Amino acid sequence: MIGGFSGLYAGSFIGLNQLWYADYPKSGFHFFDDNAEWYGIDKCGHATTAYYIGYYTMPVFQWSGMSRKASVWTAGGLSFAYQSTIEVLDGFSAEWGASWGDIISNFSGSALFVTQELLWKEQRLMLKMSYWPSEYADKRPNLLGSNFAERLLKDYNAQTYWLSCNIWSFLPHRETSKFPRWLNIAVGYGANGMLGGRENPEEFKDIRRYQQFYISVDFDFTKIKTRSKFLRTLFRAISIIKVPMPAIEFSTNPDQPVFFHWLMF
Repeated sequence: MIGGFSGLYAGSFIGLNQLWYADYPKSGFHFFDDNAEWYGIDKCGHATTAYYIGYYTMPVFQWSGMSRKASVWTAGGLSFAYQSTIEVLDGFSAEWGASWGDIISNFSGSALFVTQELLWKEQRLMLKMSYWPSEYADKRPNLLGSNFAERLLKDYNAQTYWLSCNIWSFLPHRETSKFPRWLNIAVGYGANGMLGGRENPEEFKDIRRYQQFYISVDFDFTKIKTRSKFLRTLFRAISIIKVPMPAIEFSTNPDQPVFFHWLMF
């Protein structure tokens, strides 16, 4: 387990360095206030990543022989430590800097996972992500990414983050309830029209920046009962993804404040 995690840790940061930091100059370690950038979409990404590092590594710690409680704390601590390493890389980059907003988001994602495991021994509230390519990455590929891997990380216009709540888990007599165990209600957050962190460059001033809020239906596949170990593993693996479903969008775009999506991903 230690060997496997060490390899993943090193390999992931080598890849991240090539995708994100390699083309920018280095500097002395410093902090940078980026809380007003990208409408906070990047902060949602930090919290979601920290949440799922804990969520996915806890079963591995249990498999290695740790007690359940110890595995929860270790997984939560590892997720926060892993994300904090990114802040160190940011801190030594002349283009960015370590961010207290990012650190708080990292902690929030880890804390959401740990708190639920200790309180309920299950995840009733799950952070999820969905991605759909935006029209803006081609306009500024150096900033928003020039290929799929880069855009998945850098194009915040294409990302939507969700808090998905399992309804059945909160029912008072859920074990005898006929309510579908796997049915969730999800609220989402995204933004559009962003070709710069705080504002768009002069040549893109005609593109409106706005925030998006969603209400949709979602599924929690881990609540589906099955004897198949393969299916249980698969259901847990895909639980980070918001299921494409109809959604209502409320936005700060005055031209279209409310919009119904027949299929929102």
